[in-house]
Amino acid sequence: MRRDNSAIAHPTIAVGAPAAGPRTRSGLLLAALGVLCFSLTFPSTVWGLESFGPWSLVCLRCVLATAVAGVFLRAARARVPGRAHWAGIAVVAGGGLLGFPLLTTLALQTSTTAHSAVVVGLLPLTTALVAAARSGVWPPRAFWPAAGAGAAIVLAFTLGQGGGGFTRGDVLLFGALLVCAASYAEGGRLAAVMPGWQVSAWALVACLPLTAVGAVVALCLEPPVRWSGHGIAGLAWVSVGSTFVGLFVWYRGMAETGVARASQLQLAQPLLTLLWSVTLLGESLPAAAPLAAVGVVLCIAGTQWATRGRGRGRG
Repeated sequence: MRRDNSAIAHPTIAVGAPAAGPRTRSGLLLAALGVLCFSLTFPSTVWGLESFGPWSLVCLRCVLATAVAGVFLRAARARVPGRAHWAGIAVVAGGGLLGFPLLTTLALQTSTTAHSAVVVGLLPLTTALVAAARSGVWPPRAFWPAAGAGAAIVLAFTLGQGGGGFTRGDVLLFGALLVCAASYAEGGRLAAVMPGWQVSAWALVACLPLTAVGAVVALCLEPPVRWSGHGIAGLAWVSVGSTFVGLFVWYRGMAETGVARASQLQLAQPLLTLLWSVTLLGESLPAAAPLAAVGVVLCIAGTQWATRGRGRGRG
Protein backbone atom coordinates (compact mmCIF):
# COMPACT_ATOMS: atom_id res chain seq x y z
CA MET A 1 0.00 0.00 0.00
CA ARG A 2 1.27 3.49 -0.79
CA ARG A 3 1.64 6.14 1.87
CA ASP A 4 -0.04 9.51 1.48
CA ASN A 5 2.24 11.97 3.25
CA SER A 6 0.32 15.05 2.24
CA ALA A 7 -0.48 17.21 5.26
CA ILE A 8 -3.99 18.25 4.36
CA ALA A 9 -5.40 20.79 6.80
CA HIS A 10 -8.53 19.81 8.69
CA PRO A 11 -11.47 20.85 6.52
CA THR A 12 -14.62 22.36 7.94
CA ILE A 13 -17.12 19.73 9.02
CA ALA A 14 -20.21 19.88 6.85
CA VAL A 15 -22.56 20.46 9.78
CA GLY A 16 -25.27 21.96 7.65
CA ALA A 17 -26.48 20.46 4.42
CA PRO A 18 -24.92 21.24 1.06
CA ALA A 19 -27.15 22.71 -1.63
CA ALA A 20 -29.77 20.22 -2.69
CA GLY A 21 -28.77 18.10 -5.67
CA PRO A 22 -28.07 14.55 -6.84
CA ARG A 23 -25.05 14.26 -4.54
CA THR A 24 -27.07 15.35 -1.51
CA ARG A 25 -29.87 12.90 -2.34
CA SER A 26 -27.43 10.04 -2.79
CA GLY A 27 -25.83 11.00 0.53
CA LEU A 28 -29.19 10.74 2.27
CA LEU A 29 -29.80 7.33 0.70
CA LEU A 30 -26.37 6.09 1.84
CA ALA A 31 -26.93 7.46 5.34
CA ALA A 32 -30.36 5.77 5.46
CA LEU A 33 -28.78 2.47 4.45
CA GLY A 34 -26.28 2.93 7.27
CA VAL A 35 -29.14 3.49 9.72
CA LEU A 36 -30.79 0.30 8.50
CA CYS A 37 -27.56 -1.63 9.12
CA PHE A 38 -27.13 -0.07 12.57
CA SER A 39 -30.73 -0.84 13.54
CA LEU A 40 -29.87 -4.54 13.54
CA THR A 41 -26.86 -4.10 15.83
CA PHE A 42 -28.60 -4.48 19.20
CA PRO A 43 -30.65 -7.57 18.27
CA SER A 44 -27.56 -9.11 16.65
CA THR A 45 -25.54 -8.38 19.77
CA VAL A 46 -28.15 -10.15 21.90
CA TRP A 47 -27.82 -13.16 19.58
CA GLY A 48 -24.04 -12.99 19.77
CA LEU A 49 -24.14 -13.00 23.58
CA GLU A 50 -25.79 -16.42 23.41
CA SER A 51 -22.43 -17.84 22.34
CA PHE A 52 -19.76 -15.34 23.38
CA GLY A 53 -18.87 -13.22 26.39
CA PRO A 54 -19.15 -9.44 26.01
CA TRP A 55 -15.40 -8.79 25.74
CA SER A 56 -14.73 -11.59 23.26
CA LEU A 57 -17.74 -10.59 21.16
CA VAL A 58 -16.55 -6.99 20.84
CA CYS A 59 -12.94 -7.95 20.05
CA LEU A 60 -13.89 -10.71 17.61
CA ARG A 61 -16.27 -8.42 15.71
CA CYS A 62 -13.43 -5.94 15.17
CA VAL A 63 -10.93 -8.64 14.15
CA LEU A 64 -13.31 -10.13 11.59
CA ALA A 65 -14.27 -6.69 10.26
CA THR A 66 -10.57 -5.83 9.95
CA ALA A 67 -10.03 -8.93 7.82
CA VAL A 68 -12.77 -7.77 5.44
CA ALA A 69 -11.43 -4.21 5.44
CA GLY A 70 -7.91 -5.47 4.71
CA VAL A 71 -9.10 -7.30 1.60
CA PHE A 72 -10.78 -4.14 0.29
CA LEU A 73 -7.80 -1.93 1.11
CA ARG A 74 -5.47 -4.34 -0.64
CA ALA A 75 -7.69 -4.67 -3.70
CA ALA A 76 -8.05 -0.89 -4.00
CA ARG A 77 -4.30 -0.33 -3.43
CA ALA A 78 -5.36 2.30 -0.93
CA ARG A 79 -2.85 4.87 0.22
CA VAL A 80 -1.89 4.78 3.89
CA PRO A 81 -3.29 8.03 5.38
CA GLY A 82 -0.83 10.80 6.15
CA ARG A 83 0.13 11.74 9.69
CA ALA A 84 -2.36 14.59 9.76
CA HIS A 85 -5.27 12.13 9.68
CA TRP A 86 -4.25 9.51 12.24
CA ALA A 87 -5.45 11.45 15.27
CA GLY A 88 -8.92 11.58 13.74
CA ILE A 89 -8.75 7.91 12.79
CA ALA A 90 -7.86 7.12 16.41
CA VAL A 91 -11.01 8.95 17.56
CA VAL A 92 -13.11 6.92 15.12
CA ALA A 93 -11.50 3.68 16.33
CA GLY A 94 -11.76 4.47 20.03
CA GLY A 95 -15.33 5.74 19.91
CA GLY A 96 -17.19 3.91 17.16
CA LEU A 97 -15.28 0.63 16.95
CA LEU A 98 -14.28 -0.01 20.57
CA GLY A 99 -16.07 2.28 23.02
CA PHE A 100 -19.61 2.16 21.67
CA PRO A 101 -19.72 -1.60 20.98
CA LEU A 102 -18.18 -2.48 24.35
CA LEU A 103 -20.35 -0.18 26.43
CA THR A 104 -23.58 -1.17 24.69
CA THR A 105 -22.72 -4.88 24.81
CA LEU A 106 -22.13 -4.65 28.56
CA ALA A 107 -25.38 -2.71 28.94
CA LEU A 108 -27.36 -5.30 26.96
CA GLN A 109 -26.50 -7.92 29.57
CA THR A 110 -28.93 -6.23 31.96
CA SER A 111 -31.02 -3.86 29.78
CA THR A 112 -33.60 -4.81 27.18
CA THR A 113 -33.10 -3.96 23.54
CA ALA A 114 -35.95 -1.42 23.69
CA HIS A 115 -34.50 0.34 26.72
CA SER A 116 -31.02 0.41 25.20
CA ALA A 117 -32.42 2.14 22.12
CA VAL A 118 -32.34 5.39 24.12
CA VAL A 119 -28.70 5.67 22.98
CA VAL A 120 -29.47 5.88 19.29
CA GLY A 121 -32.50 8.03 20.06
CA LEU A 122 -30.27 10.74 21.51
CA LEU A 123 -27.33 10.15 19.15
CA PRO A 124 -28.46 12.39 16.24
CA LEU A 125 -28.75 15.51 18.37
CA THR A 126 -25.53 14.73 20.24
CA THR A 127 -23.66 14.14 16.99
CA ALA A 128 -24.87 17.44 15.58
CA LEU A 129 -23.78 19.24 18.76
CA VAL A 130 -20.34 17.64 18.77
CA ALA A 131 -19.84 18.36 15.05
CA ALA A 132 -20.91 21.98 15.47
CA ALA A 133 -18.62 22.45 18.48
CA ARG A 134 -15.78 20.81 16.55
CA SER A 135 -16.13 23.12 13.55
CA GLY A 136 -17.73 26.26 14.97
CA VAL A 137 -20.29 26.07 12.16
CA TRP A 138 -23.85 25.74 13.42
CA PRO A 139 -27.04 24.63 11.65
CA PRO A 140 -29.88 27.15 11.20
CA ARG A 141 -31.94 28.03 14.28
CA ALA A 142 -34.97 26.20 12.88
CA PHE A 143 -32.98 22.96 12.97
CA TRP A 144 -32.77 22.76 16.76
CA PRO A 145 -36.45 22.71 17.80
CA ALA A 146 -37.19 19.87 15.38
CA ALA A 147 -34.08 17.93 16.38
CA GLY A 148 -34.73 18.46 20.07
CA ALA A 149 -38.37 17.45 19.74
CA GLY A 150 -37.42 14.24 17.95
CA ALA A 151 -34.84 13.39 20.58
CA ALA A 152 -37.36 14.14 23.35
CA ILE A 153 -39.95 11.85 21.77
CA VAL A 154 -37.49 8.97 21.48
CA LEU A 155 -36.13 9.59 24.98
CA ALA A 156 -39.61 9.67 26.54
CA PHE A 157 -40.63 6.56 24.61
CA THR A 158 -37.62 4.43 25.50
CA LEU A 159 -37.38 5.57 29.12
CA GLY A 160 -41.13 5.10 29.52
CA GLN A 161 -40.86 1.52 28.35
CA GLY A 162 -37.93 0.99 30.73
CA GLY A 163 -39.79 2.29 33.78
CA GLY A 164 -38.23 5.75 33.72
CA GLY A 165 -35.35 4.82 36.02
CA PHE A 166 -31.61 5.09 35.51
CA THR A 167 -29.52 2.01 36.20
CA ARG A 168 -25.90 0.93 35.79
CA GLY A 169 -26.86 -0.04 32.25
CA ASP A 170 -28.05 3.52 31.60
CA VAL A 171 -24.68 4.92 32.71
CA LEU A 172 -22.97 2.62 30.20
CA LEU A 173 -25.42 3.66 27.49
CA PHE A 174 -24.91 7.38 28.03
CA GLY A 175 -21.15 6.86 27.97
CA ALA A 176 -21.57 5.01 24.67
CA LEU A 177 -23.64 7.92 23.37
CA LEU A 178 -20.87 10.44 24.00
CA VAL A 179 -17.99 8.43 22.53
CA CYS A 180 -20.01 7.45 19.47
CA ALA A 181 -21.07 11.05 18.78
CA ALA A 182 -17.42 12.11 18.81
CA SER A 183 -16.55 9.21 16.51
CA TYR A 184 -19.30 10.05 14.02
CA ALA A 185 -18.42 13.73 13.93
CA GLU A 186 -14.74 13.00 13.33
CA GLY A 187 -15.54 10.27 10.82
CA GLY A 188 -17.77 12.64 8.88
CA ARG A 189 -14.92 15.15 8.72
CA LEU A 190 -12.42 12.55 7.49
CA ALA A 191 -14.87 11.27 4.87
CA ALA A 192 -14.62 14.67 3.19
CA VAL A 193 -10.91 14.13 2.45
CA MET A 194 -10.73 10.37 1.85
CA PRO A 195 -13.16 7.70 0.60
CA GLY A 196 -15.78 7.06 3.27
CA TRP A 197 -15.17 3.33 3.47
CA GLN A 198 -11.47 3.94 4.13
CA VAL A 199 -12.27 5.93 7.28
CA SER A 200 -13.67 2.86 9.03
CA ALA A 201 -11.24 0.50 7.28
CA TRP A 202 -8.13 2.31 8.50
CA ALA A 203 -9.66 2.74 11.95
CA LEU A 204 -10.11 -1.04 12.11
CA VAL A 205 -6.49 -1.55 11.03
CA ALA A 206 -5.31 0.93 13.66
CA CYS A 207 -6.93 -0.94 16.54
CA LEU A 208 -6.11 -4.48 15.28
CA PRO A 209 -3.16 -5.05 17.66
CA LEU A 210 -5.41 -4.24 20.62
CA THR A 211 -8.45 -6.19 19.41
CA ALA A 212 -6.46 -9.27 18.37
CA VAL A 213 -4.77 -9.54 21.77
CA GLY A 214 -8.05 -8.71 23.48
CA ALA A 215 -9.87 -11.49 21.64
CA VAL A 216 -7.30 -14.09 22.70
CA VAL A 217 -7.31 -12.95 26.33
CA ALA A 218 -11.12 -12.72 26.50
CA LEU A 219 -11.61 -16.17 24.99
CA CYS A 220 -9.26 -17.58 27.62
CA LEU A 221 -10.76 -15.76 30.62
CA GLU A 222 -14.47 -15.76 29.78
CA PRO A 223 -16.66 -18.91 29.93
CA PRO A 224 -16.18 -21.31 26.98
CA VAL A 225 -17.90 -20.43 23.73
CA ARG A 226 -21.39 -21.96 23.44
CA TRP A 227 -21.74 -22.43 19.70
CA SER A 228 -25.20 -21.76 18.26
CA GLY A 229 -26.72 -20.58 15.01
CA HIS A 230 -27.88 -17.36 16.65
CA GLY A 231 -24.46 -16.71 18.13
CA ILE A 232 -22.66 -17.15 14.81
CA ALA A 233 -25.24 -15.08 12.91
CA GLY A 234 -25.06 -12.32 15.51
CA LEU A 235 -21.27 -12.20 15.37
CA ALA A 236 -21.32 -12.23 11.56
CA TRP A 237 -23.73 -9.30 11.34
CA VAL A 238 -22.07 -7.04 13.92
CA SER A 239 -18.71 -7.78 12.26
CA VAL A 240 -19.61 -7.24 8.61
CA GLY A 241 -23.03 -5.59 8.52
CA SER A 242 -22.67 -3.08 11.36
CA THR A 243 -18.93 -2.55 11.75
CA PHE A 244 -17.87 -2.54 8.08
CA VAL A 245 -20.79 -2.09 5.64
CA GLY A 246 -22.80 0.15 7.96
CA LEU A 247 -19.91 2.49 8.73
CA PHE A 248 -18.83 2.46 5.07
CA VAL A 249 -22.11 3.86 3.75
CA TRP A 250 -22.71 6.02 6.84
CA TYR A 251 -19.50 8.05 6.61
CA ARG A 252 -19.90 8.44 2.86
CA GLY A 253 -23.45 9.66 3.37
CA MET A 254 -22.37 12.20 6.00
CA ALA A 255 -19.65 13.51 3.71
CA GLU A 256 -22.16 14.12 0.92
CA THR A 257 -25.12 15.54 2.81
CA GLY A 258 -23.69 17.03 6.02
CA VAL A 259 -23.26 15.59 9.52
CA ALA A 260 -26.28 17.26 11.13
CA ARG A 261 -28.69 16.47 8.31
CA ALA A 262 -27.59 12.85 7.96
CA SER A 263 -27.53 12.28 11.70
CA GLN A 264 -31.21 13.14 12.06
CA LEU A 265 -32.11 10.04 10.05
CA GLN A 266 -30.97 8.09 13.10
CA LEU A 267 -34.06 9.29 14.94
CA ALA A 268 -35.82 6.40 13.18
CA GLN A 269 -33.22 3.86 14.32
CA PRO A 270 -34.69 3.01 17.75
CA LEU A 271 -38.06 2.25 16.20
CA LEU A 272 -36.48 0.09 13.51
CA THR A 273 -34.59 -1.68 16.29
CA LEU A 274 -37.87 -2.33 18.07
CA LEU A 275 -39.32 -3.89 14.93
CA TRP A 276 -36.28 -6.16 14.58
CA SER A 277 -36.58 -7.00 18.28
CA VAL A 278 -40.14 -8.21 17.70
CA THR A 279 -39.31 -10.29 14.63
CA LEU A 280 -35.90 -11.62 15.69
CA LEU A 281 -36.03 -11.71 19.49
CA GLY A 282 -39.75 -12.23 20.07
CA GLU A 283 -40.17 -9.10 22.20
CA SER A 284 -43.61 -7.50 22.42
CA LEU A 285 -44.07 -4.27 20.51
CA PRO A 286 -45.11 -1.47 22.92
CA ALA A 287 -48.50 0.08 22.21
CA ALA A 288 -46.95 3.56 22.03
CA ALA A 289 -44.65 2.58 19.15
CA PRO A 290 -46.94 3.72 16.28
CA LEU A 291 -47.45 7.16 17.85
CA ALA A 292 -43.74 7.53 18.50
CA ALA A 293 -43.02 6.49 14.92
CA VAL A 294 -45.30 9.21 13.52
CA GLY A 295 -43.73 11.82 15.79
CA VAL A 296 -40.21 10.84 14.80
CA VAL A 297 -41.01 10.92 11.08
CA LEU A 298 -42.45 14.43 11.45
CA CYS A 299 -39.35 15.59 13.31
CA ILE A 300 -37.07 14.11 10.66
CA ALA A 301 -39.06 16.00 8.02
CA GLY A 302 -38.64 19.16 10.10
CA THR A 303 -34.86 18.85 10.35
CA GLN A 304 -34.57 18.16 6.63
CA TRP A 305 -36.66 21.24 5.84
CA ALA A 306 -34.65 23.40 8.26
CA THR A 307 -31.31 22.53 6.63
CA ARG A 308 -32.46 22.52 3.01
CA GLY A 309 -30.66 25.11 0.97
CA ARG A 310 -29.17 26.80 4.04
CA GLY A 311 -25.67 25.54 3.36
CA ARG A 312 -23.23 26.22 6.17
CA GLY A 313 -24.66 29.33 7.61
CA ARG A 314 -24.62 29.88 11.33
CA GLY A 315 -27.76 29.63 13.36
